[in-house]
Amino acid sequence: MKRIDALSAPLFVSWQLTRDCNLACLHCCTDSAPGKALDGELTRAQAVRLAEEIVAAEVPYVMLAGGEPLIVDWFWEIAGILGRGGVQLKIESNGHLMTPDAAARLARLPIRSVQISLDGATEETYGKQRTYGSLAKAVAGCRAVVEAGMPLEVTFAPTALNIHEIDAVVGLAAELGAFRFNTGMLMRIGTAAKLWERLEPTAEQYAIFKRRVEALDETYKEKMELCYLPWSIEQGLADGLFQPPATLQVLPDGRVKVAAALSFTCADLKELSLEEAWCDYRAAWDAPEVQAAAARVLEDPSRLAESNAWINLAGRDLLAIGK
Repeated sequence: MKRIDALSAPLFVSWQLTRDCNLACLHCCTDSAPGKALDGELTRAQAVRLAEEIVAAEVPYVMLAGGEPLIVDWFWEIAGILGRGGVQLKIESNGHLMTPDAAARLARLPIRSVQISLDGATEETYGKQRTYGSLAKAVAGCRAVVEAGMPLEVTFAPTALNIHEIDAVVGLAAELGAFRFNTGMLMRIGTAAKLWERLEPTAEQYAIFKRRVEALDETYKEKMELCYLPWSIEQGLADGLFQPPATLQVLPDGRVKVAAALSFTCADLKELSLEEAWCDYRAAWDAPEVQAAAARVLEDPSRLAESNAWINLAGRDLLAIGK
């Protein structure tokens, strides 16, 4: 029996509020960019209903992400509903809109962490990977988070453009007061998959990178946690086949993905309740299509590039056979 079968609701909801963003990052796993909102993104009323259902189901932990979540008109309303309802929040942001006023407003909610990406230690490197981005603005956002008394996480996506700056970026994150630093192999999904030949580090670069991460983990272990396992998205998928995560990954239009590494969606929260979507998610991991697709990805990781071509997993009647 899978652990998720004993749960009446997810332990974590990863909610991508929009695909719109103020940056156009080359490595973006959600294929987000300015003006690139997904057709049929949830309306304010639909988002409020989902937030209220999350609270009613006593989901303990929700991440609000994008694109850039802070550009969504109803971001603060949704964060408030969840926070006042006792849900611990994680905000995933590029930091450019994390002003001192925004950070102070967030700090009034039960914030478990704010995660900001620092994909370079110099403006030149950061700007190559994060089009329209400013390292100075991202750093200022990090400082605003810490000064408001919230826990800061820093994320680094290694590419051929920035992998050489890992030591300096880890040092910067520690200097800024981050409690956790997240990294691992670049995920071949979203925009990164389209630019893979340009972005993929070489095997030699990855070998050096991993040695440096392990050494930095030892250096900073008393000050900051380095989180780099599972090392690749494929390893995470393999772990999920054994014990699927108690997570609902909600897309901007309300559909629920089975796993980031796979193309399947298994429910639509515009039409179903959170409880129904959770039932379909648990059943999806037993569906033959999911098992076969996961096996194909693990055999040939280049198929990760298909993960953003979303395919509905045939509906609730078919999923019921796995229950």
